[in-house]
Amino acid sequence: MNTVDNSKHSTVKSSDSSTDQLFTVSGPPCLIALEDGKHFRGHAFGASGTVVGELVFNTSLIGYQEILTDPSYAGQIVTLTYPEIGNYGANDEDLESSNGKIFARGLIIRHLSRKYSSWRGTESLPEFMAKQNIIGVTGVDTRAITRHIRDKGAMRCAISTEILNPDELVQKALNSPVMVGADFTEEVTASAPYKIGKGKHHIAVLDYGIKKNILRQLALKDTTLTVFPAGATAKDILATKPHAVFLSNGPGDPAACKEIISELKTLIDARLPIFGICLGHQLLALAFGASTYKMKFGHRGGNQPVQDLQTSKIEITSQNHGFAVDTETLPDFLELTHINLNDQTAEGFKHKTLPVFAVQYHPEACPGPHDSNYLFDRFIDLIESYGKVSI
Repeated sequence: MNTVDNSKHSTVKSSDSSTDQLFTVSGPPCLIALEDGKHFRGHAFGASGTVVGELVFNTSLIGYQEILTDPSYAGQIVTLTYPEIGNYGANDEDLESSNGKIFARGLIIRHLSRKYSSWRGTESLPEFMAKQNIIGVTGVDTRAITRHIRDKGAMRCAISTEILNPDELVQKALNSPVMVGADFTEEVTASAPYKIGKGKHHIAVLDYGIKKNILRQLALKDTTLTVFPAGATAKDILATKPHAVFLSNGPGDPAACKEIISELKTLIDARLPIFGICLGHQLLALAFGASTYKMKFGHRGGNQPVQDLQTSKIEITSQNHGFAVDTETLPDFLELTHINLNDQTAEGFKHKTLPVFAVQYHPEACPGPHDSNYLFDRFIDLIESYGKVSI
């Protein structure tokens, strides 16, 4: 449970220019406790209080605001491996959640920049986090945390400015829910259907925690997007007569989304072009009869090497997932199309006869490289080659 408040967030000294604001980096003492008994001490910024979640790490060099607001981080506390954070502040343009909400439960960094400098910056990172009651911790050896997670695996964690006894806070972490079996889609999805654009390609978008830049990329392709909540039925979706279906990213354990998987089977039977990414990739695989599993520490960052087995080209990709599709369980009618070059895990597949394909990573790359933008064009080409697209 989140029990945070912003009564003790780090102070900000305003100057004549918003690009020359100085922060105190020594906020109230804060304890980080992992379920295996390991603990770290630092200082809080943003909010104060106590929060629990799964501790993970992200290797991106930039994009802390996009990471915090990525709905795929629901239920997780994020450690950033890049040491200097906050140096370009925050703004209203780099929010990846549809409502601007921070979905990560906490942020752990090595060093909070004493000032931010960017023509786009409108407030400091501590101010941005304090407004949403999100705890940050600075002054921590994030290399040690990352090495520990890589060795022991992602695990439950608690951070607190209120409970500074390690044994007590470790117990708090142990009492928190595990990620396996957790379905966060209702927490992050839209509350009702809505439309974007007036293009010729009518795409039904299933929002399992979709990022804004995915919608932007799709909207650039002459599309009409009807965005549906995660719990929408196949009947309601098909009633809008879409030309194709897009399955978005999202948080949690895909195997826990039983009702969504059931509805996807009906959508597959409609024989429409379907493109799934991240959680959508996993859910689609499950709907086809494959299995997923929890990874030791997952893939999170903007530097994951992926090979497209159809072209032999290598892409540097943006990723955020802790579950993966088991390649050994892919049925014969699915073809593996992409693999991760670090650990050979599944990064994409396509159906051999139906117009269906999916990738594990985030081709919209926000933040991250743009190597995979071609996948949106591939989706549109599939729609155009499959049938009439005018509406």
